[in-house]
Amino acid sequence: MTRVVDLTQPLGPGTPVWPGEEPLAATVRWTVAADGAYGRRIDLPEHLGTHFDAPAHFAADGATVEAIAADRLVVPVRVVDIAERCQDDPDALVTAADLDAHEAAHGALPAGSALLARTGWDRHLGDPARYVGDLRFPGFGADAAARAVERGLVGLGIDTLSVDRGADAAYPVHLTTLPAGLWHLEGLVGLDALPPSGATLVVGVPPVADASGFPARVLALLPG
Repeated sequence: MTRVVDLTQPLGPGTPVWPGEEPLAATVRWTVAADGAYGRRIDLPEHLGTHFDAPAHFAADGATVEAIAADRLVVPVRVVDIAERCQDDPDALVTAADLDAHEAAHGALPAGSALLARTGWDRHLGDPARYVGDLRFPGFGADAAARAVERGLVGLGIDTLSVDRGADAAYPVHLTTLPAGLWHLEGLVGLDALPPSGATLVVGVPPVADASGFPARVLALLPG
């Protein structure tokens, strides 16, 4: 038996957006009462809500969403938890030292797996001014990103707007991992439900041609 944990925030017009982006807009095209069926047209940014970054997002020759092989989207997952540190420090980083401690406790990060960082920042989703704010939120550090590439991971994920710390406007993590072929998940929720190791991650991102990223339904499978 397997327990399924949904790591995805609801997606709608109120979903917090990166500064300067437009929110999701939905136009009703048909209704059951008038047309016998319900349907809408949706306009949205590629990087909205719980979403997937393809390597092409920061690498000119990187793969776009539809080119990511399916076996790189269903993978073992590790979780490193720095939520306690983030309570009083919006600029906290996941560092290589955090990964050293995780590996000492749970074994080496396996090649072909994904690494998620729990910061607890999803607790602010109901307050977009705090969740987005002035781009003050935790993220991975450059040394942790380099370690992820060194270990042969397929992806990184986090429960904030970006795998890069909000204060890191030079995007050192994006510029380290995406050119190396890793993908990212941003805007995750509920990572407190996952163990440090032993779960499987399922990334349900539509294979949209030439997309730099796209909203995704992200699930974790835990042994029952």
